[in-house]
Amino acid sequence: MIGQILSTMLPVFLIAGCGALYGRFHTPDIQGLNKLNMDLFVPLLVFAVLADQQAPLQDYASLALAATVVVLGSGIILYPLARALKLNLKTFLPPMMFNNSGNMGIPILVLAFGDAALPAAIVLFIVEMLLHFSVGLYMLDPRTSIVQRLRIPIVFASIAGLAVNLGGVPVPDWLLESMDMLGGVCIPLMLFALGVRMLDVDFRDWKLGMLGAVACPASGLILAWPMIALLELPGLQVASLWVFAALPPAVLNYMVAEQYNQEPHKVASLVLISNLGSLIVMPIVLGLAFAAGYV
Repeated sequence: MIGQILSTMLPVFLIAGCGALYGRFHTPDIQGLNKLNMDLFVPLLVFAVLADQQAPLQDYASLALAATVVVLGSGIILYPLARALKLNLKTFLPPMMFNNSGNMGIPILVLAFGDAALPAAIVLFIVEMLLHFSVGLYMLDPRTSIVQRLRIPIVFASIAGLAVNLGGVPVPDWLLESMDMLGGVCIPLMLFALGVRMLDVDFRDWKLGMLGAVACPASGLILAWPMIALLELPGLQVASLWVFAALPPAVLNYMVAEQYNQEPHKVASLVLISNLGSLIVMPIVLGLAFAAGYV
């Protein structure tokens, strides 16, 4: 079991470490890389996985429902804590809700459970992203238009991929293969960019960051447990949900906070210290998943 955990986490840390090492001596245009990734490579991977007729999406409906409960429920159960501690709700709650299902979730699930976990990883990522670009943006600015959200490449690719899959529209194998190859670039690029971002850890708000490092995975796991008990999920999907629930906040929370001028320095502490905390949390969760024999 220790070997399985190491074989999963070491590539994640090594690729992120390469990003941190490169960023330490150079100044890469991470904003440009992230834009390329989010505008091209990630949407292509999302569409290719969703459009593949060999991945019947109806088999993942319960998993999508469970992920929705984990994301939205985290905000609900942490609301009283945020109020009691007099935290800014717009600063604290979104990072606790919208987790790192892209940069960290997809690589960990694929490395831990193999290519068979990719459809589940993509479904979880899509649920988190769609909620982030709908509920999340509404939380920060209720005036954000629906049209603006639909024009985001990942949202468009998700809708198109779902339509192709559910409609039974055939997509040529050569086209899917090309999209898979280009989309495959996004996973290591996500980890590399995450490593560069780790250099920007701001310890001025370390107490808030430590709170987030505990509250984010704890709230997700608390909500995942009853959903697993209620829904008849296959073993691989149960393991995927456990990992998804324990993920730290997405780096995208910081980018969005910067865009909306929502205390970005505090959000950066929440995101980056929580991601550092995942070095402890994720091996424990993976160990429990392997020990339980879900896969």
